[in-house]
Amino acid sequence: MYIADLHIHSHYSRATSKECSLEYLDLWARRKGIGILGTGDFTHPAWREELKEKLIPAEEGLYILKEEYRLDKGAGPEASTPRFVVSGEISSIYKKNGKVRKVHSVILLPGIEDAERISKKLETIGNLHSDGRPILGLDCHDLLEITMELCPRAIYIPAHIWTPHFSVFGAFSGFDTIEECFEDLTPYVHALETGLSSDPSMIWRLSALDCFQLVSNSDAHSPSKLGREANLLDIDLSYTGLWNAIQKGEGLEGTVEFFPEEGKYHYDGHRKCNLCLSPSEAKRYSGKCPVCGRKLTTGVSHRIEQLADRSQGFVLPGGKPFENLVPLNEVIAASIGYTTASKKVKNQYESMIRDLGPEFHILRELPLEDIRHASGNMISEGIRRLREGKVHCSPGYDGEYGIIRLFEPEEMAAD
Repeated sequence: MYIADLHIHSHYSRATSKECSLEYLDLWARRKGIGILGTGDFTHPAWREELKEKLIPAEEGLYILKEEYRLDKGAGPEASTPRFVVSGEISSIYKKNGKVRKVHSVILLPGIEDAERISKKLETIGNLHSDGRPILGLDCHDLLEITMELCPRAIYIPAHIWTPHFSVFGAFSGFDTIEECFEDLTPYVHALETGLSSDPSMIWRLSALDCFQLVSNSDAHSPSKLGREANLLDIDLSYTGLWNAIQKGEGLEGTVEFFPEEGKYHYDGHRKCNLCLSPSEAKRYSGKCPVCGRKLTTGVSHRIEQLADRSQGFVLPGGKPFENLVPLNEVIAASIGYTTASKKVKNQYESMIRDLGPEFHILRELPLEDIRHASGNMISEGIRRLREGKVHCSPGYDGEYGIIRLFEPEEMAAD
């Protein structure tokens, strides 16, 4: 079984960490236990040069970091060599059917040569040099057409499909159906990315999406965020194996998800007024902030409610299973009463990775007694509650991450 995170960014994208280099991406993939990692940002020419310099081919369509660039510090005893697959995200801003559309797309490719060929074409349309996630005035239909013509083995995935401002179903700039966006090329779209603010159970409420595979990725802007969402794959380690999993569902065993309430756009709200509203509450105010009168940001839950033709709680027969997890550093912080940025949490995290193995192994599989022995009662209890879904959620809204609590304040005080 491989854990795959296919949508990430390099240090050439805006608002990303300087540590989004191949060296640190490789290191953190090993810390997390990620077997297949997207390179991100294949359209950026300087990043492609780094890929060519620092990666070497491994299995068909996959790459590994050259030995001389590898950082071994703190990767843990069970760390294995992650594979890279060429990937990138493109932002399309264009007008269609009388409305401005803003849609993000993730593209996976079988090789760096394919990235060169597609980028050469896209350079005639817009600037690829200023941002690893370029903004192009290109209809998604045309982007898909260009991609398939130049690389028939490419994988095209509409990104974080519910995000209000930049997605295929976004409340402010998206569409109501996949077909309206991609028209005659809809059959070439086989998978959709859930995004941090939704999980498969929410998407199952739309029968029109039953035919698509659901994938999840971190969209990480710093290496420590890798794997906050990911895919569970039982495949031959190759691009063909990955292609079959995403396009056909063969070997796609499920996904690892945020608790969707933790996502930045789960509920409606207005951040400047500290206002968070459920869909039913937002309807009472007709989509306007009752504090200042400005338009509310429509959250993912509300948008799904608008388009759903099934009731909440519907389970799709044959739907892939999924797990809701919280990153290990957040579990540690919630269990010992410190912030994730504190030195105490960082030291505890590094100690656990060093002594117990990769993060996913600790969160999903390691016996609780082993965790308790190495890290104490509170952290092992926090992981037990996480595995059982016994968490308290304060939903995110209008760009504010939600809060997941594993313990109530009185429990921390008692400890």
